[in-house]
Amino acid sequence: MSNPLLRAFFVGRALAEAIYEQAENTFAEVMSEVGKFDAEQRERLRNFAAQVLERATQAEAAATQGSSTASTPSSAQSADLQETIDNLRAEIAQVRAELKRYRSSKL
Repeated sequence: MSNPLLRAFFVGRALAEAIYEQAENTFAEVMSEVGKFDAEQRERLRNFAAQVLERATQAEAAATQGSSTASTPSSAQSADLQETIDNLRAEIAQVRAELKRYRSSKL
């Protein structure tokens, strides 16, 4: 009688060890894939940052060339800037008034 019980014990033990090994191998593979994915994403992010910096450098160079060849005086540029700021302030005031009107109509 103890022979079938002893056999069942060892079969169960072997089964548990095999399942444990399989789970360990699967976990190792998953972690390896996660590591690869992380490394790829870091490389993509590094490439993206390099592209952004390159574009910024090109835009800065183009703007520097454009401003050095421009013949408009700085007072005209500052007047244009002030006009743009005034226009933006007016738009903000309009949006605030509309928002206030919308909120009061909801109540």
